[in-house]
Amino acid sequence: METDPKTSNPTPAIDAQNHYFRFHLPHLHLGSVFGDDWFSLKAEAFARFFGTPVFLVAQTLIVAIWVGLNVFGFTKFDVYPFILLNLAFSLQAAYAAPLILLAQTRQADRDKAHADADAQHREALAFASEQRQTVAAQQAEQLLELLKQNTQLTELVKDLSQRIETLTIEMHGRVVQGEA
Repeated sequence: METDPKTSNPTPAIDAQNHYFRFHLPHLHLGSVFGDDWFSLKAEAFARFFGTPVFLVAQTLIVAIWVGLNVFGFTKFDVYPFILLNLAFSLQAAYAAPLILLAQTRQADRDKAHADADAQHREALAFASEQRQTVAAQQAEQLLELLKQNTQLTELVKDLSQRIETLTIEMHGRVVQGEA
């Protein structure tokens, strides 16, 4: 286990290069509004279906056929003022409204968790950037110090080379005088 530097909370060790959703892990404990069972997933899918063009077109066709069959006398199961049709709409609204609200709440929870994870990711990037800048500044200072030492060493070598050259010339002069 590693420790989160900002909160000092233990976090599972994760390979950051291979785990793109590592900032979403702290939000896994959030329970969904509908739950995660079969019924919950189907209820959310059904609630999402209410706003689709397919649903609206299908409902319009069913209502048109319903009204047409009763108005033109093909059947008399729901004559004007279409009380059974109104009951069907009321029943649909009674179930649709809570499902839609629950689906919106569930989506809002997911959006909030994603926003929190994104914020944590941005903070981690900023923290890593600050660390890189600090290391770069330290390395720049070390490089300047090495350049300074190199310059001093070069000057020392130059001085020694000049002294050696001077001594060599003196020795050469003595050797030449000694031979003569």
